[in-house]
Amino acid sequence: MEDDLAAWLRLTLLPGIGPERQRSLLAAFGLPGQVFAAGRSAIAAVAGADTADLLFAAPDEARLAAALAWAAEPGNHILTLGDAAYPRGLLEIPDPPVLLYVKGDPALLAGTALAIVGARSATPGGVANAQAFAEHLAGAGLTIVSGLALGIDAAAHRGALNQADGKTVAVIGTGADRVYPARHQALAREIAERGVIVSELPLGTPALPHNFPRRNRLIAGLARGVLVVEAAVGSGSLITARLASECGREVFAIPGSIHSPLARGCHRLIRDGAKLVETAADVLDELAWGGTARPPAQPATRSAARGRRRAAEDASQALFPPPVPDAELPPEQAAVLDALGHDPLDVDTLAARSGLTLDALYAILLSLELDGRISRLPGGRFQRH
Repeated sequence: MEDDLAAWLRLTLLPGIGPERQRSLLAAFGLPGQVFAAGRSAIAAVAGADTADLLFAAPDEARLAAALAWAAEPGNHILTLGDAAYPRGLLEIPDPPVLLYVKGDPALLAGTALAIVGARSATPGGVANAQAFAEHLAGAGLTIVSGLALGIDAAAHRGALNQADGKTVAVIGTGADRVYPARHQALAREIAERGVIVSELPLGTPALPHNFPRRNRLIAGLARGVLVVEAAVGSGSLITARLASECGREVFAIPGSIHSPLARGCHRLIRDGAKLVETAADVLDELAWGGTARPPAQPATRSAARGRRRAAEDASQALFPPPVPDAELPPEQAAVLDALGHDPLDVDTLAARSGLTLDALYAILLSLELDGRISRLPGGRFQRH
């Protein structure tokens, strides 16, 4: 078995032979051992003399030994395209990885999953939404997939882990022996213990910009749908959503303020056909997910769907109780909320609208922020939840 894995590693660790050529060699000759046994002339006839020269160059024995040693450590696994445990969802994408480096339970990669992605520089409201949706959906039995990045990704992982039996998958853009960003060391350890971290990149691969958009196809492939919480128009989350759509997955988006740059990517997705969602129950209904097993192929009846929605909304209310109505707030707080509206607003404009002095206004804003009714945004702006 180790000899077989060594052949897979040798094929994937050779410099100059990328995943596409690796797959073409496997398609032509079979398993990696058969590729290397085919001989230089046979390889050259199929893939060219340059590939044959690269293939039969001396392997990097140190890297090969390090990868085998890593795979032998408790909790570490290397899955190959030939393994029965290789996730079926990735076999449905155009360019499945030849190898997957896995920390944690690889069985989770076969579970029914939803990807939650979005902006790294997310607003406090966006982070709260990502965490709440992830917690609710993980509680319904879905595995939450994301990318361990700052902002929405981290909130999605944490929301799933807030459930006692919540499961989450982190698809990373570095080697599986590295954590990026470094501040997520503790989060990564918890994910590896209760979920799974997966990478297609060789051990030791640093955080290189071009690897992160590429890993997005794995996030899309592992999930039955992708929920975009916040995203600018140029966000990598839109790449994930496009790839998901191309693979026949569902795409969901949470709308936001027309004035927020981080809502424009979601609005574009909705215009292009993504499902607008306001609650986690919307996602569960669209997936026809009952929470215990993969749903049947036939469409659910309307009454069954309504029943699931009511149950999901009841569970959502239990997890996230509604705030005190605005009418029950002190008059000065209610007046500031009315003046703030539902779009981000700077404090000078808010002072002009409310007629308050800045000192009085800041005192009220602080109390509203502590109560979780508003968030402080970059640039001195505030936004109502």
